[in-house]
Amino acid sequence: MKQLHLTSAIALALALSLAACGSSRTESANVDGGHEDKGHAESEEVKKGQHGGRLLEQDGYVVELAIAEDGTPPKYQAWLYKGDKPLPADAGTLEVRLKRLGDVAENHQLTPQADGSLMAATVVGEPHSFDVEVLANITGSALRWTYPSYEGRTEVLRKIADDSGIRVQPAGPGVIADEHEVQGLLTPVEGRAAKVMARFPGPIRDLRANVGDRVRTGQHLATIESNLSLTNYTVIAPMSGVVLARSASIGAVANEGTVLFEIADLSTLWVDLHVFGSDAQHIRPGVPVKVTRMSDGVTIETMLERVLPGTATASQSTVARATIANEDGLWRPGSAVKARITVERQPAELVVPLSALQNFRDWDAVFIRIGDTYEVRPVELGKRDSERVEVLAGIRKGDLVVVEQSYLIKADIEKAGASHDH
Repeated sequence: MKQLHLTSAIALALALSLAACGSSRTESANVDGGHEDKGHAESEEVKKGQHGGRLLEQDGYVVELAIAEDGTPPKYQAWLYKGDKPLPADAGTLEVRLKRLGDVAENHQLTPQADGSLMAATVVGEPHSFDVEVLANITGSALRWTYPSYEGRTEVLRKIADDSGIRVQPAGPGVIADEHEVQGLLTPVEGRAAKVMARFPGPIRDLRANVGDRVRTGQHLATIESNLSLTNYTVIAPMSGVVLARSASIGAVANEGTVLFEIADLSTLWVDLHVFGSDAQHIRPGVPVKVTRMSDGVTIETMLERVLPGTATASQSTVARATIANEDGLWRPGSAVKARITVERQPAELVVPLSALQNFRDWDAVFIRIGDTYEVRPVELGKRDSERVEVLAGIRKGDLVVVEQSYLIKADIEKAGASHDH
């Protein structure tokens, strides 16, 4: 993950602080559809009633409004008063209208309950972050209050976000891969290796190749003086490839059939992957494989060619074989590699990259951007693979989800207090 430069971090902190200072809204009371009354600034402490709800006062009437969450999905609950005197639940009507980020409207109609309160039948989904409008009619008096109730929200100017590496992308359909992580070894392809031997016995007079040299078909590798004819004969490369071993030295006597060199064509290699237990039942030829070189993390994509019929004796594993190109020559026979075998690809209606996920309170969450405002979204997750995860609920197709540096948005929201106070 790309790190934030110090100068960008300072600029981001300053911008976020300025945004927070300018984001306060005032609570107002509007009566009879027209006249705004003086209210309390959101930055001031909210007055609380005996049930822990927010007190809304106007013309001698009081509404205590809360979100009930104890033993029930979150729902609006209210109590009515005339001054300090409780009123029966059927003394008035109450409606709560919410406007969420992105102008998403949501209405909650409260009805009288046996315990003397009014309660909505509808659930208030998370996050509880919205502009609130409360409409009440108590004993014939029409009352109205508006106030902001934000949580899990912050503002970041676009340039500051860009400079800080904060990136978004629209949520949309994708594919979740059913993958198996395995390890394996690189080996030369059978039939692409050769042992170069002396044809006649005699002393070795000349050697022209060393271990690691690339040679081509017909290239002169050694000169040997034949004990039979007392003339020199030339040993040539039977194939193009790399010299893996040289067991000859000048002046030594080579017998007939003595191995002088081992050569292999390493332009392609086998990857023998070891699959254990029940995983082997799901592995079939023709599925995609991503092979990663452990030395530097380079990844190459290929296909599984075959599943060998036997079992590796030492590890009791099933060997699945793929072939990779070795154009850079850095895939070395005998090296261990790791790989992901994709057994199946399943389409999903909505996916996000794993980099978008954060833990927020007790939620799996992502952050969405609308304008310069970022807000948390609790999400219900489905299947996932090494790169992405299916989202079953919590965001919509097209929502701009923070996919890089999402921890910066989380940190700023948490720094501001991420209130869950209604």
